Amino acid sequence: MNTKTKPIHVCWRNDLAKFRTLSAREKTAFLMVLEWFENWRLRMQLEPGRPAAVRFWREEVKREDREREDWQLEQWSEALTWYLKWLENCLQTGGDPRSLAERMRGEVERAGARQGQARRTRQTYGAWAARYANFAKTDRAAIQPETATRFLTALVADEECAFATQKQALNALAFFFKNVCRIENPVFAVKLRKTDQRMPVVLSKEEARDLMARLEGRYQLAARLQYGAGLRLQELVTLRIKDLDLDRGVLTVRGGKGDKDRTTVIPNSLKPDLRAWIEGVRKTYEEDRAAGRAGVYIPGALGRKFSKAGESWEWMWLFPAFKESQDPESGVIRRHHLLGKVYNEAIKRGSQDAGIAKRVTSHALRHSFATHLLENGTDLRTIQELLGHEDITTTEIYLHVAVGVNGMGVRSPLDGVA
Repeated sequence: MNTKTKPIHVCWRNDLAKFRTLSAREKTAFLMVLEWFENWRLRMQLEPGRPAAVRFWREEVKREDREREDWQLEQWSEALTWYLKWLENCLQTGGDPRSLAERMRGEVERAGARQGQARRTRQTYGAWAARYANFAKTDRAAIQPETATRFLTALVADEECAFATQKQALNALAFFFKNVCRIENPVFAVKLRKTDQRMPVVLSKEEARDLMARLEGRYQLAARLQYGAGLRLQELVTLRIKDLDLDRGVLTVRGGKGDKDRTTVIPNSLKPDLRAWIEGVRKTYEEDRAAGRAGVYIPGALGRKFSKAGESWEWMWLFPAFKESQDPESGVIRRHHLLGKVYNEAIKRGSQDAGIAKRVTSHALRHSFATHLLENGTDLRTIQELLGHEDITTTEIYLHVAVGVNGMGVRSPLDGVA
């Protein structure tokens, strides 16, 4: 006979509201810092407990770029102490302190891992599951397709999300119901709404030059390569040594959008700098090998079949991180690649320093690559292949922003008025 009992789900927010020895003012202050801690912990995907609280205190509360008052530190310390005592009592009585959102996110990500989904897909689906859980509020409501229909309807009608975002949410909830709730064919009575296509942010050649001139080191080289080859952010930061054929001037994108491979061009003007950069990366690689560090991450079945491939030179990242970090998948300490968020922040700082009055992200460099090729006379079909667009209608958007193409280079009649 199975005597294992189902854990009781408890919420620190409810118990804090009922806690008798704290004043209303103290409860409000505790709620503020504990919400801060919980949001950070979930974002970092850490289990509730003292290690997470210690890391939060070190990385968030005691940040070097923030000045904290003594009374703030004392109050926040008291709040975290209360939470850890509450958590200890919760676990001793067999309670489960995780919120519905955290539990649903975990279930979706584990189901995705069993099916071999890419980590980014698992994270995206998990994030939608957590958001849906906050909408549903209870376990019973969350497993009802009618609740999902109301959630998706609100997403379409009230939030004016892009059509791609609507489809992503629908796919995530369909995955949740099929693979977690075991409902084979969930029916969501919602009609997605097409949204108007937005014009991409495109830099002029002068703006692209000024932006890249404001960047330093690996950020400048990465930006020049992204602009020169038309790469997406994730395609750029996950490049490996083996993906560049400098002699032939060919860059191979492995597992791009839709898990498809493609080739694009390596700018001739960038080859000397890339050769010099690769020599520097080799020194980092040799230091890692000499120190006996774990090899770089190798995806999926390939990593399981060739367990030592991560230690070979050809699999080394083109833009490795400065320091090793813990692999979120396996817990192994190894060298990761340059984080997309870090690179994007460098691009934003560079655009501000250059005085570019546009909303510039790293993707603007990819848009500029396509637009400038079109302006230089490259045919649309070739640009489609270089960008890796499945449908040429996606590439046609650049016809509307390219100067001198499709009527956009006409001379205004005002310029002819004396």
